[in-house]
Amino acid sequence: MRVQKFIDYLLLEKKYSPHTVVAYQNDIKAFQVFLTQEFSDSEVSTANYSQIRSWIVQLVDRTISNRTINRKISSLNSYYKFLLKTQSIETNPLMKHKALKVSKKIQIPFSETEVNSVLNSIQTDTFEGLRDKLIVELFYSTGMRRIELAQLQLQDVDLSQGQIKVLGKRNKERFIPLLPSVMDTFESYLSERLKLESIKDPSILFLTKKGTKVYEVLVYRIITRYFDSVSSKVKKSPHILRHSFATHLLNNGADLNAVKELLGHSSLAATQVYTHNSVAELKKVYEKSHPRNLS
Repeated sequence: MRVQKFIDYLLLEKKYSPHTVVAYQNDIKAFQVFLTQEFSDSEVSTANYSQIRSWIVQLVDRTISNRTINRKISSLNSYYKFLLKTQSIETNPLMKHKALKVSKKIQIPFSETEVNSVLNSIQTDTFEGLRDKLIVELFYSTGMRRIELAQLQLQDVDLSQGQIKVLGKRNKERFIPLLPSVMDTFESYLSERLKLESIKDPSILFLTKKGTKVYEVLVYRIITRYFDSVSSKVKKSPHILRHSFATHLLNNGADLNAVKELLGHSSLAATQVYTHNSVAELKKVYEKSHPRNLS
């Protein structure tokens, strides 16, 4: 009952996405299964830190990554904070817990040349070709997330104003300007979209050739397929295009706060992870341009 109230709180008050809420719910259920197996009648709401620590040890023994373990414990911590807030418990057993150390993943963005090579290589004489080119252009010119793109509706696109409305995390809306080249592709795609014989949901923007809504895995495959032919980077995904969008803007002098708003980040700290490449670029400019380094 308490868990359900917590789930309702995340959905209705915190406005978390259903996908995120399911992840929280699964983490709490997994801990309950562990408690039942190891401590018989123990409940998540009354668990102590020693029991939580035992679960962490078990997860480590199963070679689950520290990043995943931290996420699971974060779910528990949020639940305990909710129980404190509703006066269901008196103390949070995770109050003094320190997250496991996680090695920082360096995301290497695509180069401008790689992005342009992909855009120039996509054949646009078919519906799917136009759709794929528009998807690549939108990721690179707006920095939106994969789930945000898959959820786009026709009404979100305003070509007269040259902008698109994106529904981000916690149902927060943001408006992103569209480049003239992207608007041209939009017009061509929408024209071809009208020719589809069967459309299951006319409100959805991106469709398969059968008229069904594109799904996130398909969007991922589209990006990896095109970039496999031009890039030797290990990681190729919509997120790397989002990373490229932010990095290239910063490299060309964009304000960090402006990039934060375009990406839909809630804090500047989240945006700052994209600055390491722009700092490297600035260093090159500095070394080439500073008078003391020219002699």
